[in-house]
Amino acid sequence: MKKYFYLYICALIASFGGLLSGYDTGVISGALLYVNQSFEINSYMLGLLVSSVSIGAVFGAFVNGFFVDKIGRRKTLLLTAFLFFIASVFCFLSQNITQLIISRMIIGLAVGIVSFCAPLYLSEISPKEKRGQIVSLHQLAITFGILFSYLTNYLCANLESNWRVMFLIGVVPAFILFFGLLFQKDTPRWYVIKKRYDDAKKILELVGCSENTEQEIQNISATLNKEEKIKFNKKLIMPFVIGLGIMIIQMTTGINAIIYYAPTIFKMIGFSSNQDALFITIFIGLINFLMTFVAIILVDKIGRKPLLYIGLSGMLISLVVLSGVFVLDYVFIKYLAVVFCAVYIVSFSMSLGPVAFLLVSEVFPLKYRGSAMSITIVTNFICNFLVTGLFPIALDKIGGFYTFMIFAFICVISLLFVKFVVFETKGLSLEDIELK
Repeated sequence: MKKYFYLYICALIASFGGLLSGYDTGVISGALLYVNQSFEINSYMLGLLVSSVSIGAVFGAFVNGFFVDKIGRRKTLLLTAFLFFIASVFCFLSQNITQLIISRMIIGLAVGIVSFCAPLYLSEISPKEKRGQIVSLHQLAITFGILFSYLTNYLCANLESNWRVMFLIGVVPAFILFFGLLFQKDTPRWYVIKKRYDDAKKILELVGCSENTEQEIQNISATLNKEEKIKFNKKLIMPFVIGLGIMIIQMTTGINAIIYYAPTIFKMIGFSSNQDALFITIFIGLINFLMTFVAIILVDKIGRKPLLYIGLSGMLISLVVLSGVFVLDYVFIKYLAVVFCAVYIVSFSMSLGPVAFLLVSEVFPLKYRGSAMSITIVTNFICNFLVTGLFPIALDKIGGFYTFMIFAFICVISLLFVKFVVFETKGLSLEDIELK
């Protein structure tokens, strides 16, 4: 613990970026039940409100590569903290649905940047023996943020300005992230890129690098000095296939349909009151949070691919059962739906949740990591926008059975992708992975 004390402090502070992403992802699920009491919303406007974060996130993901390479990982995280703070206040003050959607887009801009920058910061600041656990803290923070939002939704449900207060509470973690980052340094790899070798050496020593720091700096520098054309031809094609594929899989297997619309789904299958639906959603959020610890423990022990096999298989089974819930009519069916929503969340939280972002932060060569990860995150949020925007329309037009069976079919394709395309990165340094 003493050796890695500074590393853990840096990881804890940076993980508030993930917490904010999770909070602003989950808070809309409860707010949806009450926003329509203030504004008139049809099903299409509902989809736009929910997916507005993804719209902003696409733009955030487009620009994040520029910011992390130009001003650094730490200052980019500072920028996202400011955006989260301002946008949360704007949501609270919104006087019509258009203002609320625009405010949520600004939040999405921050989400798009932080979803790339935080894992990159955590990956580059971590020694190889700790990288899997440290980067997985980002996903743990996301799940805690979702749980925190579900608790907030439930506790604020009876307030007069319930949905406004739900959004406003997001200013608290935004302030903590901003204040904490004021006292942190950037990553050793960014310092090497900027030829600030003394700073890089100091950070490597602070984060508990077990190897010779001079040799580590030479290894990082070597990856920057290789010829660009050769690197692109031989080393970027497969990383892009893996990075884009895993980001598409993470979103199109249905996670945000459940995270965003959980209370709405529970009301559709038989739970009558908003309070009951929100309370059950807390249970789902708690499982999501706790099971991420399992991934953090296992990701550097059994590897990335075994976790993906286990998780995708559990998600597949859960989605098939959930599809049946919409066509079967039994007294106990709504409780079966809750159980298999929980199984789905367990499976995702220990696999695709943390492993997808971990793989993306690992597979790209250092020289192109910022821009390449930016492209994969853009893809992730485009898929997020499509799934969250189309999900309520799909429920209305083709029904829950076919909607969830589509997600199940994507899980089958995803298992084949993991088997034949993804390679194992457990135990390898970022420089070793670059040589594969």
